[in-house]
Amino acid sequence: MQREAPVQGPSDPPRAAPGAPTQRVIEFFESLCPASLPRIGQIYRADASFKDPFNEVTGVDAITAIFRHMFETTEDPRFTVLDVIDDAGQCFLTWNFHFRSIGLRRRDWMIHGASRIEFDSDGLVRRHRDYWDAAEEFYEALPLLGAVLRTIKRQLRAAARESR
Repeated sequence: MQREAPVQGPSDPPRAAPGAPTQRVIEFFESLCPASLPRIGQIYRADASFKDPFNEVTGVDAITAIFRHMFETTEDPRFTVLDVIDDAGQCFLTWNFHFRSIGLRRRDWMIHGASRIEFDSDGLVRRHRDYWDAAEEFYEALPLLGAVLRTIKRQLRAAARESR
């Protein structure tokens, strides 16, 4: 899968290639499909934790269930890693998640987010935390709830300008 252009300025020094655990995670998520779900145990340790705006679970079976649910409730889901910061025992990834919703209101979605991933001494994921703005990236696009959230956002934005 081809990566989207990383966020890097022209004067930024070249980045080192990610270490083996980070590269394994990137390759896993960029090629994630229903057939690859049994491999989660080769990426995550048995007691790994995973948290995103909708879920907080512990254990490979629970993590696998989250991704299985993703494949059951979306069409053509795919992750594209944009940028990587790799440090001893952890990495930080920015990514885009593309998918098509299933149901009456079929549409294409793109969610921009980031992950902080911690590795154990064997290079397995022990903690995975996804950060993305569920309100902006998802809820605001929903008809009724989105209108309410956009109104609140406009009111808060105006209040911030007046306080300057």
